[in-house]
Amino acid sequence: MKKKYIIALVFILGIFSGVYLMNKTLYAPNVSTKKTYIDIPDKTDFDTLIQILSPYLKSKPSFKLASKIKRFSKPKTGRYLLKKGMSNNELINMLRIGKRLEVNVTFNNKNYLDDLAGAISRQIAPDSLSLLQAMRDKNFIRENGFTKDNTLLMYIPNTYRMYYNTGAKQFRKKMLDEYHKFWNDKRIALAKKQGLTPVEAGILASIIQKESTKTSELPRIAGVYLNRLKKGMLLQADPTVVYAYQQKHGRDLVIKRVLNKHKDIESPYNTYKHTGLPPGPICMPDIQSIKAVLHPEKHHYYYFVADFDKPGYHIFSKSLSEHNRHAQNYHTHLNRNKIYH
Repeated sequence: MKKKYIIALVFILGIFSGVYLMNKTLYAPNVSTKKTYIDIPDKTDFDTLIQILSPYLKSKPSFKLASKIKRFSKPKTGRYLLKKGMSNNELINMLRIGKRLEVNVTFNNKNYLDDLAGAISRQIAPDSLSLLQAMRDKNFIRENGFTKDNTLLMYIPNTYRMYYNTGAKQFRKKMLDEYHKFWNDKRIALAKKQGLTPVEAGILASIIQKESTKTSELPRIAGVYLNRLKKGMLLQADPTVVYAYQQKHGRDLVIKRVLNKHKDIESPYNTYKHTGLPPGPICMPDIQSIKAVLHPEKHHYYYFVADFDKPGYHIFSKSLSEHNRHAQNYHTHLNRNKIYH
């Protein structure tokens, strides 16, 4: 009889030991780091997950055992917040359910879709190739009223909230929705008041943005180009010929001085040869540049040239003769400083 009691006692102690061990494995603190964000890429397997979590765990064997107990092996893609003292149970539940965090996705000054795709791929899960393929999808572009030349305008520079595992097509859809939010009825009416569609306003904004880094000047420059458009004059915008030349001879080509060889290039972007706006933007216009087009300064200026006495600013003229005098002074300044190309 005594032997039976001993066996029963050992059995009960074994159960309690097992329960204690399981509870400790599941519920004891196992995250040793302070508040930390981790990214779980798409199709992450268990071994890769362990590598990602390893720097933040007190005990890898404990986490592996807990995962076996809970039959967990495949985490959901996303960005997660690790907190000091989290148990294996909390960690596994979070990764299994996919209790993801939203991330800030920010972009600006990306003049080509491939540059934009590269920047976005560093902030959310999809790689740059899948993002670029989604952005260049001909059917999507056509169905939403864009062309391959102007589709960059769909991406309004700003900071957006989205999940880390937002897919390439989801990102594209998000940006289309944000584009329509930006181009609300009020802004469409303001563009129409200037004789422009939202796409045309974006194209003009891209030229204005390349003309000046001084926000205070943007509405005045917008007024110059709108004056020229209304009169049917050539825009003769130097940034457009720089863009056209770089398209043919290399994006990284630095042009500090626009010469006749640049103005002579055959391209629909050359506004020295073709009237009206080019077929697409020459850069990604920011919101300030677009607002300058929608709220241009009213004046009678038709010309402007860089002001070498006030770097970054321009001298505006109402007549060609006045402009030519200022332009000659500027070219003299360039020659004096040995800026020949």
